[in-house]
Amino acid sequence: MKHFKKTYDICTSPHVLFTATIIALALPNIVLAFTESVSFTTRIANVILPVAVYWFLMTLSRKTGKMVWILFPLIFFAAFQMVLLYLFGRSVIAVDMFLNLVTTNPGEATELLNNLLPAVAGVIVVYLPLLVFAICSMKARSALSGTFIKAQRKYSVIGIVVGVISLNVCIFTDKYFKTENDIYPVNVCYNLVLAIERSNATAKYEQTSAGFSFNASSVHPADSSEVYVLVIGETARAASFGIYGYNRDTTPLMKHIPGLTAFNHALTQSNTTHKSVPMLLSAADASNYDRIYRERSIITAFREAGFHTAFFSNQKPNHSFIDIFGMEANDWKFIKNGPQGASNTPDEELLPLIAKKLSEGHKKLFIVIHTYGSHFNYRERYPASMAFFKPDNATEAKAVNRPQLINAYDNTIRQTDRLLAEIISMLGKSGAMSAMLYTSDHGENIFDDSRKLFLHASPVPSYYDLHVPFIVWTSQSYITEFPNITKSLTTNRTKDVENSVTTFHTMLHLAGIKTKYRRDSLSVASRHYFSGRRHYLNDHNLPVTLDKTGMNDEDFEMFRLKGINGI
Repeated sequence: MKHFKKTYDICTSPHVLFTATIIALALPNIVLAFTESVSFTTRIANVILPVAVYWFLMTLSRKTGKMVWILFPLIFFAAFQMVLLYLFGRSVIAVDMFLNLVTTNPGEATELLNNLLPAVAGVIVVYLPLLVFAICSMKARSALSGTFIKAQRKYSVIGIVVGVISLNVCIFTDKYFKTENDIYPVNVCYNLVLAIERSNATAKYEQTSAGFSFNASSVHPADSSEVYVLVIGETARAASFGIYGYNRDTTPLMKHIPGLTAFNHALTQSNTTHKSVPMLLSAADASNYDRIYRERSIITAFREAGFHTAFFSNQKPNHSFIDIFGMEANDWKFIKNGPQGASNTPDEELLPLIAKKLSEGHKKLFIVIHTYGSHFNYRERYPASMAFFKPDNATEAKAVNRPQLINAYDNTIRQTDRLLAEIISMLGKSGAMSAMLYTSDHGENIFDDSRKLFLHASPVPSYYDLHVPFIVWTSQSYITEFPNITKSLTTNRTKDVENSVTTFHTMLHLAGIKTKYRRDSLSVASRHYFSGRRHYLNDHNLPVTLDKTGMNDEDFEMFRLKGINGI
């Protein structure tokens, strides 16, 4: 008992709490000094100046416990930052991370955190006791002496002066340096402001896009029976698809389907769902993302051209552009929205909605499907009875579990294979001239190389984040009616594709929809298709060229190995 009391007294001591708080807040700065690709002077400035500021802030009150709780936002950022560093190995809390907090449903977040035990445990061990002991210190009315405060304030001011000098050295000697990008937690606060601005811009979409029209029309005969389906996958990486040369048979059904064209070299422009899916559904891309706030989606283009439209999603509404665009359809449904929303609803439950829509007899029909696909936790994405690769029970996000995580992930791809084969079968039986385009919002990292990256959404995407499947199927009647288009699909299948750019224009081209917003040079269904340099959309919504200077060596070599050009 005496030993416990002695330990308790030490931990709640204002002097110990003072030092422990500064160390806890400084942890992200210290780790970022080793993980970020910045100059040596930036690494030094990113440690000295922030730590000196933390030090000074802790001298603003003699009641250390009170100051700990006043600085809670910084403690929260530090904990959040350490989890992300565990996940991605680099980069500060990005704008997209803040947006993910408000666009990810609680069930999905809980599922993820339950399987990130090392990171969560580490944060709990470091930061939770700090807050608890701060409360205990406040209750005990513990306080620092005035002499101690004055001395620490003097030292911290000296540190701030040195830090400011080092900051100015960075500003005047490093042309790539920006305080709002390179100094933690200034960069985090800046990103938080940007996230708020983007949320507000999204909320005002109805006003900023009011009056917009594609002035779209169909060039196909009015009496032709047509059905077009756009299937947007989730977290599916091309590297795990059998039809792309993967050494496992993860696409046993698709590889035998006639009329199916798989494009080998497709990349996404974003590894975050809340940006990649809206780009797939609109004319926005990395080179001009902000047009998304002014223009309507492809669903509206089809409606203007006389199509009945439907949007069916196996994800919960999250007040993002995915919801906004989906609700432009004549009929829409989020099958996880409701009491059953917390359950692991399989993508197969979307099939009855498609079947019903096909049975309604619409002359011209356009359906968008948004799946849950291969989203982590992989094991929950398919029935146990359909597990082909075993063992697949490990779910904790640790590199040692990679073999089982890969088994589970590959089982999700087989599940996607079954889903797409069933949709194609229904379209074939409908008797309508039809086409289906499938692609994924982004890929996934599964401890694939020495970096041990896991999941997606890192501010600096990897090869496994970006290389995605892009598949087009056309019915026999479509092939007969439009042989030139199907010939172009075959010709273009080995060319570079950016699905964030190409999907919009290809779907309009396949359906024969005419609008000034359609560009055939960006449609893989056109003989005029042209592929240029590749880009991804960075955290500040700016296009970044994919080249050796902007990529890790591991990713650059993987792109080369896969024969993907434009890099």
